[in-house]
Amino acid sequence: MNVTDAMYARKTIRNFLDTPVSNEVIAELLTKAARAPSGGNVQPWRIYVLNGGAMTRFRAHVESRASVRETPEYAVYPPSLKEPYRSSRFKVGEDMYGLLGIPREDKAARFAHLARNFEFFGAPAAFFCLIDKNMGPPQWSDLGMFLQTFMLLAQEAGIDTCAQEAWATRPKAVTSFLQTPDNLMLFCGMAIGFKNPSAPVNTLVSDR
Repeated sequence: MNVTDAMYARKTIRNFLDTPVSNEVIAELLTKAARAPSGGNVQPWRIYVLNGGAMTRFRAHVESRASVRETPEYAVYPPSLKEPYRSSRFKVGEDMYGLLGIPREDKAARFAHLARNFEFFGAPAAFFCLIDKNMGPPQWSDLGMFLQTFMLLAQEAGIDTCAQEAWATRPKAVTSFLQTPDNLMLFCGMAIGFKNPSAPVNTLVSDR
């Protein structure tokens, strides 16, 4: 697979099979992705992998904190998203819920699907990407390059992914389980696994 093929094959997967992905494969992909561009060779990403028993324990931990209200780590979107960005976000959401067969007025079903973010959409493995709180926007851009590199390498290996900034709304649930040092903040999660080919939501192709 060349880079162009990987670019067009990669999608945000929101329904995974329970087929396992080995720690060895994930470690190899992370090692390769570490060659992503990094200003000043700072390499600001800090990666915590969940797989196997750790994933089972983490899901139970998150479920036990379902009623705990948290302060988001950062605003995923600006508070007043202006045009044309607002319309782009609105359309991809409507396209997704259309594939799921969830009408706009069915708020309960929409919230239930959103909640699947915090189950990694059924993926058997995942990682969390954290960054030192002293870092600024240039280093955040490095995280984006690292994450994109990982997702393309995973696609080359036949593995699917879903980058999830939604986890920024549940930072304490994550960091309390991982026991991360206080100087690190959560940036995002990354679901890792194999897409469910029979799930209509996985056919979504967003506009460009």
